[in-house]
Amino acid sequence: MLPSAAREPTPGRTGNRLLDRLPEEEHARLASGLVTVSLELKQPLIQADAPIREVYFPTTALISSLVVMEDGSEVETGLTGVEGMVGLAVALGVDFGLSKAICQVPGEAWRLPAGALREAVDRSRGVNDLFRRYAAVHLRQTAQLAACNALHPVSERLCQWLLMSHDRVRRDEFPMTHEFMGELLGVRRQTVTVAAGLLQGAGLIMLRRGIVRVIDRCRLEEASCECYGVIRALYARVLP
Repeated sequence: MLPSAAREPTPGRTGNRLLDRLPEEEHARLASGLVTVSLELKQPLIQADAPIREVYFPTTALISSLVVMEDGSEVETGLTGVEGMVGLAVALGVDFGLSKAICQVPGEAWRLPAGALREAVDRSRGVNDLFRRYAAVHLRQTAQLAACNALHPVSERLCQWLLMSHDRVRRDEFPMTHEFMGELLGVRRQTVTVAAGLLQGAGLIMLRRGIVRVIDRCRLEEASCECYGVIRALYARVLP
């Protein structure tokens, strides 16, 4: 992890939508504990079954939640960026990781001691309500991705994943290798290479040396499965 920057968040302008929804009084109380950190590619933030000591509110970084099987294989079950937080279990009264969380796209995030978040949830009904709504959306996202993994072809899932990533990093270009995409989607690297190659050939994306660039957002949405629209609509409804 790179050194923390010495700046304090401004209410309503933190760069993280969940933080910006905190009641003003609670935001002021938490401000002194929030520090901005730079997260690196594949940096682990939370380990399954291990104590959660810090939670993260991404601003430009993108974080994947992963389920790890006994043989070491991993499948992505959630994606978190500017809209949310990493370490949600803490807000729900659980002090250990329910899944693994790693940085998928390097960038910045606000870091907060887990204890400070627990105290805020216990102290403020407004904070409690906010994180309960976010938890509801996050749970539905996890369920939708599980259904997507089981029912939809890799090409549509890849489009959905690229769209969700594009929304959260808020830039057209971000680092990603075929190998890592395969790990996140739970398929072989060769399968991702074929699917990504078709998207590039159709002019939807451009790939170069571990970098993905979104070229045609509208057509990428058309090529995606229904899951992208379902998840996006849910966020707009529950956390407008």
